[in-house]
Amino acid sequence: MSNSTKIVNVITEYYRIPLPEQMGDAKHGIHTHFEVPIVKITLENGREGVGYTYTGGFGGRAICNMIEYDLKPFLIGQDASCVEKLWEEMNWKIHYVGRGGIASFAISAVDIALWDLRAKKADEPLWKLLGGANNSTKAYAGAIDLNFPMDKLLSNIQRYLDQGFRAVKIKLGQERLEEDIERVAAVRKLIGPDIVFMVDANMKWTIETAIKAAKVLQPYNLLWLEEPTIPEDYDGYRRISQEGGMAIAGGENLHTVYEFQNMITRGHLDFPQPDASNIGGITGWVKVAQLAYAHNLPVCTHGMQELHVSLMSAMPHAAYMEVHSFPIDKYTTRPLVLENGRAVAPNTPGTGVEFRWDLLQEYKTSF
Repeated sequence: MSNSTKIVNVITEYYRIPLPEQMGDAKHGIHTHFEVPIVKITLENGREGVGYTYTGGFGGRAICNMIEYDLKPFLIGQDASCVEKLWEEMNWKIHYVGRGGIASFAISAVDIALWDLRAKKADEPLWKLLGGANNSTKAYAGAIDLNFPMDKLLSNIQRYLDQGFRAVKIKLGQERLEEDIERVAAVRKLIGPDIVFMVDANMKWTIETAIKAAKVLQPYNLLWLEEPTIPEDYDGYRRISQEGGMAIAGGENLHTVYEFQNMITRGHLDFPQPDASNIGGITGWVKVAQLAYAHNLPVCTHGMQELHVSLMSAMPHAAYMEVHSFPIDKYTTRPLVLENGRAVAPNTPGTGVEFRWDLLQEYKTSF
């Protein structure tokens, strides 16, 4: 092994960042903060790679502790160039306490740092290193807006249109399905027939309610219905698709490649949505993207737009990247770049995600 790429230090940092306003959805409730565990990996040659993950406000300290006490001792002394080997070994190192879950978040942060190092060493932007299919991707604005009254819901959607988005998504899961339909009808009236429109129930419904909802939503020309029920119910997803007659999206709560395999083959997904922050980083995300390709499905994303823009741009079968309401990219040197409704990938070597440590500093917290 070349000494120059040997890992000599792994630093874990924990940031708890307040959201600009309270945001709600059907199962997570009201969001007030999001958490960003950050990993800095230093090599013997002096290079540093930065990786990270994020949460909706819970579990961040547990992720940091898993990195610090379980992954760091294993990583010190390893060759950072062997990214997939390290990914496999990290998974097996902690598999007994986490096939998925918090372990996948911890591995994701480390893996993204390793890819940052790999791309910097290659002197290539990530979108080229991963395939180079394009330097931009279709994007939609994904609101967390279930708690917004109707007037605020519509003004928020109008704000997305004003920013240049040509696709938008709202949350469903009101106590009365009729209220969900009223909100969908009002948004469709506002955006007109040509803007792409998606909806997301955040796992709220029973199978029967989801089927009923899918049927009554059909007149509004929706691209997809996202997470209509819990992600473990593969048979339920197949029923919702077959009986509801709508395209189904999901994947943010599937945290291993095998869960995606089961959902695609036993359940049903039209739009798989892996998230590099919880599927095992870039290595895990690419595995799911390849799985989707093999099943003739497009690949989409959830959250983390500042990183996913490079992953999606790289893929020939990319559909839509979510631009999430958790504004991680407001704390980076390059917030989202939108041109003609498409998100443009950064051209700098590495992942293209460089944090503004001066902006983050006040939110740094011990773990």
